[in-house]
Amino acid sequence: MDAISLRALAQRAGVSHAAPAHHFGNRQGLLTEFAIAGFELLAAALHGAAGDFREMALAYLRFARTCPGHFDVMFRFALLRTDDARLAAARDRSSGELRSGVAQLGVPVENRAATELSAWSLVHGFAVLWRAGALGDSPLGGGDPEALARQMVATIEFVGETR
Repeated sequence: MDAISLRALAQRAGVSHAAPAHHFGNRQGLLTEFAIAGFELLAAALHGAAGDFREMALAYLRFARTCPGHFDVMFRFALLRTDDARLAAARDRSSGELRSGVAQLGVPVENRAATELSAWSLVHGFAVLWRAGALGDSPLGGGDPEALARQMVATIEFVGETR
């Protein structure tokens, strides 16, 4: 991702070297558009699993596995136009879906923000560890990240949750 250049992108796409610059402005603009698309895809994946927080967690992990390019750029804020209103809206949609999953758990309002942060940290941390290859050699890891994720998510218990 750090090596992406608009010139190389144009050459690979078979367009003039000025076309990406005209459309995106610069590399930061291109990556911002890519992140916006990623947050929209993530929101759709989470929405598709609505109704069961554990399934939403698995959808988040599945998104990281199936859309690695998007996942890798979405949280690299130094590379993005963080003041872009469309980026903020897309981030809000995806985080809203995750928050709705936590709300379904019956967590008391006073614990909700901490639970949302814990839930996001859990699934995002697992996704980053898996993407970095850190689970492959770990005694905690395994060959099938989907099965490992299902086992991990099955152990989640939240304060106030009714099962």
